[in-house]
Amino acid sequence: MYRPNFEITPRLLNLVAEISSVRELINSAYILPQLDLKLKREAMLQIAHHSTAIEGNPLNPEQVSSLIQGKDVAAREKDKQEVLNYLQALKFVDDLGARGIPSIDFRVILELHSILMKGLLPPEDLGKIRRGEVAVLDHMGRIVFQAPKAESVPSLLDDLLGWINGPSQEFHPVIVSGVSHYELVRIHPFMDGNGRTARLLATMILYLRGFDTKRFFVLEEFYNQDLKGYYSALASADRTGELTGWLEYFAEGVAVSLKKVKEAISELSLESRLKEKRGQIFLDERQREIIKVLKREGRLRISEIQRMFQVSREMANRILDPLIENGLIVRRGLGRATYYELS
Repeated sequence: MYRPNFEITPRLLNLVAEISSVRELINSAYILPQLDLKLKREAMLQIAHHSTAIEGNPLNPEQVSSLIQGKDVAAREKDKQEVLNYLQALKFVDDLGARGIPSIDFRVILELHSILMKGLLPPEDLGKIRRGEVAVLDHMGRIVFQAPKAESVPSLLDDLLGWINGPSQEFHPVIVSGVSHYELVRIHPFMDGNGRTARLLATMILYLRGFDTKRFFVLEEFYNQDLKGYYSALASADRTGELTGWLEYFAEGVAVSLKKVKEAISELSLESRLKEKRGQIFLDERQREIIKVLKREGRLRISEIQRMFQVSREMANRILDPLIENGLIVRRGLGRATYYELS
């Protein structure tokens, strides 16, 4: 049976506590249905972009957005296929969550790989355990990571899945996700696509364990913006066989990603008390921008709102009226000294 070697350090405990606290705030926030859908679509776009960018895909978020919308993009077919595959794999994960599968088995891992690498590997290598040896080389051609022997891969994968579906239940989902991410990369069960499969397995575990049920946060962005730290944390675990440093790094990534979601929700959503008192309130882009600036700056004058949107004083007042009427902001002062702040 697989037994991951790690220590529950004070830092790891603090990160998990912080993660749980932020998650509760996100789950309890009232979000209008149209904003909920917007956040989910944006997360899907960002996940597909960042996870493929880690592997060297050059498509930018705008091009990925165009692909999601079914538009053609001037890029190599391989680059487009990578992104489209990742989007399809994310939908596969969503379908599994909707069905509520009780465990993650061998077939699920193979299907994930098959979807992710369609059109990128020969058909005989899709969703198939590698038959040869693989190693990771540095820029000088030196081996920096030697994967386990091919003949040991099936039993190693079985051991990992046995741990995920059994003993891991006693650990927080973030720890289980981080351990599974690392161990799948270490096993390197496929000829190619191991990193992508491992990151998606980590996402799947969080989703199926009820942690990321809203599907808002993007862990891959944290890795992509810190590739050196990402690979260094993985390599440290390879050298020592001890996962504590990697898990602290992984948990930090979850915490940072969730904080970004919290900030986005605070800019786009209304407090649940407003829902109870006034029902659903829809804000347009300019009104959401005013709320965002007020949260950052504290107060705004009408002249500043005019400059923000290049509108007349009369139009600025029209933009403000729904915010005042619904009790989101209040007017302070008189005459030229008038300003607005959050209620």
